[in-house]
Amino acid sequence: MTRRLTASFLIVTLAVLLVLEIPLAMFFGDRERDRFASAVAGDASVLASLYEDALEFGGSLDPVHADNYGQSTGARIIVMDARGISLVDTGNDISRDYSTRPEVTSALAGQRVTGTRYSNTLATELLYVAMPVASGGTVHGALRITLPTTDVDARVYRFWWGLAAMGAMIMVIMAGLSWVLARSVTRPILRLQRAAGEFAAGQLGRRIELEGAPPEVEELGEALNAMAARLEHMIGTQRAFVADASHQLRTPLTALRLRIENMEHLLGEEHEGQLEPVLEEIERLSALVEQLLELSRAEREAVSEEVDLVGLVTYRVDTWSAVAEERQVSLRLVAPETKLRVRASGSAVDQILDNLLDNAVSLTSAGATVTVAVDSGSGHHRLVVSDEGPGLSDEDKQQATDRFWRGDQTRSGSGLGLSIVRSLVEAHGGDMELLDASGGGLQIVVRFVAVD
Repeated sequence: MTRRLTASFLIVTLAVLLVLEIPLAMFFGDRERDRFASAVAGDASVLASLYEDALEFGGSLDPVHADNYGQSTGARIIVMDARGISLVDTGNDISRDYSTRPEVTSALAGQRVTGTRYSNTLATELLYVAMPVASGGTVHGALRITLPTTDVDARVYRFWWGLAAMGAMIMVIMAGLSWVLARSVTRPILRLQRAAGEFAAGQLGRRIELEGAPPEVEELGEALNAMAARLEHMIGTQRAFVADASHQLRTPLTALRLRIENMEHLLGEEHEGQLEPVLEEIERLSALVEQLLELSRAEREAVSEEVDLVGLVTYRVDTWSAVAEERQVSLRLVAPETKLRVRASGSAVDQILDNLLDNAVSLTSAGATVTVAVDSGSGHHRLVVSDEGPGLSDEDKQQATDRFWRGDQTRSGSGLGLSIVRSLVEAHGGDMELLDASGGGLQIVVRFVAVD
């Protein structure tokens, strides 16, 4: 936006400069050439008056006046009689017939002619002035002066270059002023944009400061701040409710399970096993409550530190090896020998890997392999968990991290595992991605912010 505003200001400035400078340049050029032509015409009149008597009475013409003028100005002067035959010529031999030249013909007819033409011989533009030498209404001859326009053209071009330089200097000054002005307008808007992005990422505790901004932008910032504060309060209230409700439910569920277990002993052998479905449902509810508590903790502001991703993953994979062997699943670790430090918390990495391994091992059939890989990257280090289970469709991958989503409704589980993983990863500045594993099954990629 800053560049667009600056470009707009410069375009307007350039248009104004062109509107002002082009007519001024044309006017100056025309004026200088007219002044030059008028000066030469005046000189021609003086020279014509000097040769008037000699032409009228048939006397000899003294070329000194023409020679002196030609030497001082670089002009060529030709004085002709009434037939157009040259009597004085500072640039060629005399007695040459010029009567066929249009300007000479007009001059011998009593008219003064001024104009310019290009000389191929001299390779330059020439100004010519032809005027009659007459007295008492009778034309006795003609005088023509031709003079290169080099000096006047150079003067005009210097003026034009001066205008161009002044215009360029104005454009440079305006570019700086336009940039400053555009930045003063766009800087608050950019702050609003960054703040809105942070709000969208869940950082609702940030507040926008727009002191000195235009009133409209400042009012918009205040509205966004109020919206963020209200959202933060509502989400905080919701999370507190989930956490409190989950915590409060743990004790009644535990007490209920104990009572039912005691009732099972009282019912006798003939009713043995009838309460097992009830206990299973209580266990499922207890697991759901525990996962709701985990999700509530994951969604809170995380405290990050520098941890060794390889070490944490190695320890958790070793811990899960017994569970995998019990389910006849091979657990394979692929990790570098060096440390890979990431910005996270150790408990969060443990919880992330526990949920991913629980999901992978439970979905993998006996005899298959679950692979846990750790590798380094530019800016992020990756944790990759790949299984050989049934995998997910592209549509299911988009929904798999939603709360309470379960692809197979016949399987046990609350549908909160991947949602907890996503919340934990995002709380520490990372991201996760669900892909198809190379040998079939599902591959989950978690990226943590690397520490240099």
